[in-house]
Amino acid sequence: MSKKNKKEIDIKTAKSINKNVRSSTRKLKPILKSIVGKKVDIVIRNLTFSDKRISKDIKKTISSAVANAENNYQLDIDNLIVKEAYCGKQVIMKRFRPRAKGRAAPILKPYSNLTVILSEKKKEEKHGTKS
Repeated sequence: MSKKNKKEIDIKTAKSINKNVRSSTRKLKPILKSIVGKKVDIVIRNLTFSDKRISKDIKKTISSAVANAENNYQLDIDNLIVKEAYCGKQVIMKRFRPRAKGRAAPILKPYSNLTVILSEKKKEEKHGTKS
């Protein structure tokens, strides 16, 4: 393990993984890209009023990460931001739908893994006279 990796471990982060999310990664990625770098309370508010069906599962995963941060790492939940949010492929269930003339059409039911990493926002000190 190099020094660079050790430095990353020392930073206090809270993580939550949601496996077997019934959605494709293609539908998850735009939502996850929109929440990275924002404060947790703003993200939860935005997901509550989102039209996407999968936003409920993302909100649930973020709430779990907030609970992990509060209970396991004693982080201040008011200063939490979404450091990383990504998804990966899992299994694809394959089914067949009967069609005309004895043919069959495939139905693909993809599943995904969802990972959310939160970190505490550090207060930046401003140096200089300009406000």
